[in-house]
Amino acid sequence: MVAVLHSLTLTDAEAEEWRLRCDMAAVFRVSARLGWNEHIGNHNSVMLPQRSANDPPLFLINPRGYLFRELTASSLIVCDLDGRVLRGKGELRKVAFHIHARLHLKKPNATCIVHVHPQYLTALALLEDPSFALSHHNNLLLNDRTVYDTDATAPVDDNAEGDRIAELMGDKTIMVMGAHGVTVAGATVHEAFDECYMAERTCMYQMTAMATGQKLRQLPESSRRGWTGPWGQKVDARMHLDAWRRILDREEADYAS
Repeated sequence: MVAVLHSLTLTDAEAEEWRLRCDMAAVFRVSARLGWNEHIGNHNSVMLPQRSANDPPLFLINPRGYLFRELTASSLIVCDLDGRVLRGKGELRKVAFHIHARLHLKKPNATCIVHVHPQYLTALALLEDPSFALSHHNNLLLNDRTVYDTDATAPVDDNAEGDRIAELMGDKTIMVMGAHGVTVAGATVHEAFDECYMAERTCMYQMTAMATGQKLRQLPESSRRGWTGPWGQKVDARMHLDAWRRILDREEADYAS
């Protein structure tokens, strides 16, 4: 089951929710700039803090039918793990519910879930062998955190498929979804965003190198980091999202409205 994220007063919970809304809105806007999302599809979610263990688990997510570039902090909807929209305008996309709600339910550490279709990770997902090479320094950290779903043959349309995805993901944080895209789970918004960013960049290097037709370098297995803990303990994930937010504050300040 989902863990209680915090024990907060009502005022503190509201302040924390607004902070999360602004971080999430920033991730949507940056994702739009980077071309990660599929027209009005794709979805990112984050669990909200609970005031007590008796409060129902709730999550923030983008409403159906909006481009990422349109989204603001206040336009995100609040849903429960049964898919009911409790606050905000709009509806929850069915496929978003079956992926996000089940992952949040089954993976207590999956506070934030990013599900997108970035160019290079999605291209990797189309290959018969959709796996990372061990050729770039980033792979030394990423590869032990990644799982590959090669069994799915159609879009996620029920809880059973969402549960299968959650079980397959296990303690990994990145899932390359065969013939689909990528899902990244993090303990925080900034960690999920930064890990997805790093995975996409690393995949870009791999796919570009593969296009030359030359054999990829193979780094030694002994150099792998073997780290499956919080992403932010190894990289400057918070600083990365803060840097993007400074740019958005100058160029798209409405994201935080």
